[in-house]
Amino acid sequence: MISFRLSWLIVVIGLGFPFWGVSSSKGQKPKKPPLNQGWAEILVVDEGTGKGIPLVELSTVHSLFFVTDNYGRIALQEPELMGQEVYFNIQAHGYDLAKDGFGFKGAKVTLKVGQVSTIRLKRINIAERLCRLTGEGLYRDSLLLGYRSPQDSTSASGMVVGQDSVQATVFQNRVHWFWGDTNRLRYPLGLYRMAGATTPLPQKGQPPFDPSKGIPFEYFVDKTGFSRAMMPLPQRPDGVVWVFSLCVVPNAKGTETLVAFYTRRKSLTEEVEKGIAVFDPIKAIFESVKVLPLTESWRHPNGHPIPYEEKGKKWLLMGSPNPNVRVPATFEAILDPTQYEAFTCAERGPDGHSTLPQLNKEGRPIWVWQKELPPMDSKTEQKWVKEEKIKPKDTRFYPFNVKKTTERIVLHSGSVRWNSFRKKWILLAGQLGGSSSLLGEVWYSEADAPTGPFAKAIKVVTHEKQTFYNVCHHSFLDQDDGKWIYFEGTYTNDFSGNSWKTPRYNYNQVLYRLDLGDEFLQGPHPKDR
Repeated sequence: MISFRLSWLIVVIGLGFPFWGVSSSKGQKPKKPPLNQGWAEILVVDEGTGKGIPLVELSTVHSLFFVTDNYGRIALQEPELMGQEVYFNIQAHGYDLAKDGFGFKGAKVTLKVGQVSTIRLKRINIAERLCRLTGEGLYRDSLLLGYRSPQDSTSASGMVVGQDSVQATVFQNRVHWFWGDTNRLRYPLGLYRMAGATTPLPQKGQPPFDPSKGIPFEYFVDKTGFSRAMMPLPQRPDGVVWVFSLCVVPNAKGTETLVAFYTRRKSLTEEVEKGIAVFDPIKAIFESVKVLPLTESWRHPNGHPIPYEEKGKKWLLMGSPNPNVRVPATFEAILDPTQYEAFTCAERGPDGHSTLPQLNKEGRPIWVWQKELPPMDSKTEQKWVKEEKIKPKDTRFYPFNVKKTTERIVLHSGSVRWNSFRKKWILLAGQLGGSSSLLGEVWYSEADAPTGPFAKAIKVVTHEKQTFYNVCHHSFLDQDDGKWIYFEGTYTNDFSGNSWKTPRYNYNQVLYRLDLGDEFLQGPHPKDR
């Protein structure tokens, strides 16, 4: 899946003529001045780190509702609450506090103007939630209370209030970021032909910004200041456009070229065009260079490509969450469908298709790169295990849960990256049909090769009755030789079955950090599962 926005997919309006500019918002380093005397402050912190927790929802007995900002603060100016003890119900994805005798989870605080009431929560997520990256009001409450936003704040940048599904890659010594459908304040219909921004490239030992405090996006904007179309396709104005599988490869002249796959759709299910696009660094837009047949499937791969070298030959590995398609790492090869190979253990049937694995004399699947059959994925492996066509121990993209070894995980969208600290290929991906929400959980796994086997996995993030999809690990943000890694995803109520939309956070990107030196990687190593 590429982008999951359900609303406003039929008509694209308000694109206008693009204005080739950029916009950025830079604040100052955090400083704690005296509190604004008109407000009371609630500060919600991680009891282990002492840091403020974003995306904590507090509600009173009479249903007043508040959400912490990126610093974990809430600014209150409610006359009836001041000077008295107030009980707040607390919902904090991945954090917990003890229930009282009646089963309620919350805290009592006495609110006073100019004073701070601190609530401490225990983190149960292995990954640490850092901040919301996109949308407005990132540090709203902190600013109201008289604090300064960090230098890296992206508040109000690009006039964006919601953004879906990030794609990012390094091109011309800057990080280029692209998002799917983008919301604006002035009308329910926003931008549906990709938004974009750039940031400085982090350098070892000298990071240009602290990701934990936000990412200073410099948006490509139109003359109104709103984020503009990165793939306008002016001759084909109908339908939404999504760009994915960003990769940088040399062309025949040796020039580094930013390439992407794209799809144009009239709805989530109705595709009217697909193809390959190239980024023009002068115009700063993507332009279609090859239209592919709508029947093409696996040679139009989604995901976050990774460079890989085997026997002296350079490849790009594509696919999400597992890299199961490869093509030689050149621009010309990407344009040539005959150059693509798929990784599978399926056996070619008389009709050219397959519902059976190819097995050796010991009854184990034979995994090969080939050009006829589509690639193997987690969902197909699950099916074949249930049908007893392959054994669980022989799967590559269907890991068992280290906390409950009888359970296997059907992986959803994600990314695979090489990690220098672990000396492994590490996978971060969603789960199709998680326990807390359909797409609300994130799992970590690792392997000796990018194609697995990813034998075991552990849950590092959960969102209760909310969705967190299209997870992407940004390896260019890794710190301490890969000990600390950063990943983000789209937080939304879409597909969760929950009608509640968290103010400001809904349909935006949220950033997490994971410590790969943590003992969480310990788990069973059964020989046959």
